[in-house]
Amino acid sequence: MDAGLYVVGTPIGNLGDMTTRGIETLQEAGLILAEDTRQTRKLLTRFEIKTHCISCHKFNEAQRCEEILERIRNGEVIAMVTDSGMPCISDPGSRIVAACRDAGLMVTSAPGPTAVTTALALSGLGGHGFLFAGFSPRKSGARRRILEQCADLPVATVFYESPYRLLKFLDEIDEVLGAGRQVFVARELTKKFEELLSGTAAEIWQRFEGRTVKGECVLIIAPGK
Repeated sequence: MDAGLYVVGTPIGNLGDMTTRGIETLQEAGLILAEDTRQTRKLLTRFEIKTHCISCHKFNEAQRCEEILERIRNGEVIAMVTDSGMPCISDPGSRIVAACRDAGLMVTSAPGPTAVTTALALSGLGGHGFLFAGFSPRKSGARRRILEQCADLPVATVFYESPYRLLKFLDEIDEVLGAGRQVFVARELTKKFEELLSGTAAEIWQRFEGRTVKGECVLIIAPGK
């Protein structure tokens, strides 16, 4: 393999979704950058990958940049993974990718699953394109402003959402966008307790009423009229 940064997609839940090329890349790399080494070691153990792994997350990514650039200049193959899905998609990695590109170093990928497109495909709402908005803001006022901005979009809007804020966000969708707007929620994608719900925000809220919501969710809002 040529020296450079290899952005490797990992399963979003089911480890059986790891690609053959992804496994080979992690095996042949000289170093793996991982969002959380504890999570990545589960994957490495499953596929008997012995490559050394160090942390690279939002709190230390900037400090890692120069070290990574120097290692690639010296001929190393560096692989980058996050806890699940593709790095740089509402996950760490963008800063290092940009630094490598600015330095004229090779950046390529061994692509894999991502929750955005998986949920969108299952929703039936993505046929005319989509807007990916990442994680919704923590504060209610900011969430409402984003909902107002996407109210009349002709394409679906995709959010990542914490289980702790999901019900509140559904309430806000109902209030800001109106009672008839269709919504799709995907929870625990590809895992044993995967749950896929379609309906209005109020209808989905009722499905979760009295339950503890677990696992990160993908929430998709249907296009405006």
